[in-house]
Amino acid sequence: MLIGIPEIISPDLLAILSKMGHGDEIVLADANFPGERLNPNIVRCDGSEIIDLLKAILQVFPLDKSSKSPWVIMKASNSLHYDTSIEDEYFALLKKYAPDIEEAEKLERFDFYDRASKAYVVVMTRTKRRFGNIVIKKGTIF
Repeated sequence: MLIGIPEIISPDLLAILSKMGHGDEIVLADANFPGERLNPNIVRCDGSEIIDLLKAILQVFPLDKSSKSPWVIMKASNSLHYDTSIEDEYFALLKKYAPDIEEAEKLERFDFYDRASKAYVVVMTRTKRRFGNIVIKKGTIF
C-alpha cells in the first residue's frame, strides 16, 4: 500500500501514469468506445466512472501547460441527443488543478478515434454518458 495515491488508481494504471513522458496522452474512454480496436495499450477500469478516475489522476498527473489545450473531447454529432453537462463537469474539475486552462479542443468522432489510436494508453471505463471520452496530455513537474 502507498500513502497519498487515490485507491481508484490501480497498480497497473499507476505504473503507466509514471512511465508516461511530457506530451504523452491518455484517453479515458466510455463503455461504448472501441478502445481495443484502436489502441493495443488498454487498461480496464470497468468499475469506474470517467469523472472519478479523472479526479484521481489529476492528483498525481501534471497537465501540459505548454499546450494550447491539454484536454480534448469528442464533438457531439448533430444527429444525436447530447447532454453537455459532462463537458462542464470535466472543465470544472480541470480548472481546480489548472486554473488557467481553457475550453476543450473538440474533435469529430473519427478524428478523435485517430487521436486515441496514437495515445500512450486507453483506459476503458463504465461511463455510459454519450460523448464522455476525454484525452489529457501529460506535462512536466517543476
